[in-house]
Amino acid sequence: MWYISTRGLAPRVDFEGALFSGYAPDGGLYVPEELPQLDGETLRQWRSLSYPGLVKELCSLFIGPELIPRDDLNGLIDRAFSRFRHKDVVHLCRLVQGLNVLELWHGVTRAFKDLSLSCTAQFLQYFLEKREKHITVVVGTSGDTGSAAIESVLEAKNVDIIVLLPKGHCSRIQELQMTTVLRENVHVFEVEGNSDQLDVPIKAVFADLPFVEKHNLMSLNSVNWSRVLVQMAHYFFAYFRCAPSLDGCPLPTVEVVVPTGAAGNLAAGCTAQKMGLPIRLVAVVNHNDIIHRAIRQGDFSLSEAVRPSLASAMDIQMPYNMERIFWLLSGSNSQVTRALMEQFERTQSVQLPKELHSKLSEAVTSQSVSDEAITRAMGRCWEENRYLLCPHSAVAVSYHYQQLDRQQPSTPRCCLAPASAAKFPEAVLAAGLTPETPVDILALENKETRCTPMQREDDWTLMLRDAVEHLSQRWRG
Repeated sequence: MWYISTRGLAPRVDFEGALFSGYAPDGGLYVPEELPQLDGETLRQWRSLSYPGLVKELCSLFIGPELIPRDDLNGLIDRAFSRFRHKDVVHLCRLVQGLNVLELWHGVTRAFKDLSLSCTAQFLQYFLEKREKHITVVVGTSGDTGSAAIESVLEAKNVDIIVLLPKGHCSRIQELQMTTVLRENVHVFEVEGNSDQLDVPIKAVFADLPFVEKHNLMSLNSVNWSRVLVQMAHYFFAYFRCAPSLDGCPLPTVEVVVPTGAAGNLAAGCTAQKMGLPIRLVAVVNHNDIIHRAIRQGDFSLSEAVRPSLASAMDIQMPYNMERIFWLLSGSNSQVTRALMEQFERTQSVQLPKELHSKLSEAVTSQSVSDEAITRAMGRCWEENRYLLCPHSAVAVSYHYQQLDRQQPSTPRCCLAPASAAKFPEAVLAAGLTPETPVDILALENKETRCTPMQREDDWTLMLRDAVEHLSQRWRG
């Protein structure tokens, strides 16, 4: 299995090469050169697999046995999920009125990022131990990625991690999950800006290829293909748990509702769909609605500013994984993708070509959800089920309630739940409900914190480069 850039100008690499990269050298994102196609018989065989079993099968399609033999791969994935709180790793909660909520948040940091990052860190460690090499991971976060990335590499001897978090744009608990980790290999910077703004110095550093190679830099954001690969399992698991029967032909369709910000999870769903999984995708966003506008109107352009919302991890205007989706739906056309993304980078505004927009709106429908709709969905779910939703999960459930109230005929539907409500007590209170805070989260308030401020007047790119160089010197020393 080879990986190529969405922009078509970078040499192809194997899985190890894609894993250790951030952006491709031409500024694109790595994607599989060819997608395996799954027939009905394979899907029927997979339907009884556990979530870890599905991850193993999917990873074996995209990681050659010459890189990680199958027995080793299985062991890495078992180790990745060994700290999860639920015996099934993920759990489908069946609630009243056909509401299916897929809980993806039973990992250490209580967010869905734990699933892909725990596996990605195991793959990294596997190769690093063989190569006797040190890397520095650089991560920008809108809330959950930072803490999940920190947890995933906490015990790694040859990995340093730098996390940039947006000051005042995460929940208090999300911030504490990062700033209370006082390990020598963890370096947190608190940026006076939003999550789109902190991505700028990260992309600038990764654009300097000699610097990246010299210091063994890599990203664990969902620019990394490994993250998208593991997230595909969400869709297969949701499908097999919600499809009524796989005995007939053609196989039934399941609608999967995806709350999304940077579109990594959505890119995983589109890839699963392209491989032959019969799902209908619904992308739901908060009022930062660039993905919704792209799907509905073909308008892929920035708004004037990011608007803070209750679903703060989705307060994103630059959903970089849409590049993978454009490439996928344009028939793997690197020329079209490159022209689109280069224009977007120059002007922050693109009207999608008619054919691509048509393909996109066929593959995915979308909706934008207000803060009022989020709190209504949280309140209604509690009233009907005594079940607390996080605000991001409520974005998905709001869509379900809207379809229900319109009495729309529906295929089976599954709403992805990316985080536990325990991480967002502010949003729970805004919905007029009482937060339920686990002991480990309460304990964060009494821990010592450590982070380095990046103030508005600072040169963030220079600060990031200096931090990377310091870590390299320390490692060599």
